[in-house]
Amino acid sequence: MPFIATLYFRTAIILLIIGIGIGLHMSMVGDHAPMGAHAHLNLLGWVTGALFGTYYALNPGKASGRLPMLQYAVHMIGLVIMIPALYLMLKGNTSLEPFVAGGSMIVFAGVLLFGWIVFSGDSKAA
Repeated sequence: MPFIATLYFRTAIILLIIGIGIGLHMSMVGDHAPMGAHAHLNLLGWVTGALFGTYYALNPGKASGRLPMLQYAVHMIGLVIMIPALYLMLKGNTSLEPFVAGGSMIVFAGVLLFGWIVFSGDSKAA
């Protein structure tokens, strides 16, 4: 399996564990205010990451080179900025909204890069 696919699968399961941890914490303390952060982490981290990994596993010709690694880095940097900021913003720290927006735009850039990879020719993406 291509390295990028393995990297995405491993990262996705770590993000799922964190997402479930957030969900369990919300349930135990009875505070569901950060539900949006929990949902975004599970969707953009676990689900999207696993789907990116699946695509790369099924398309090894597009899984090598610099562009897939750049796409991974951009997507993950965006998540690392967006999710904690969203969590804290939903807990009441509204001053973090610009970080949520910035992280969201970075995640979007990662998705656009992935779209470029998907729609590029059948040869290597980079």
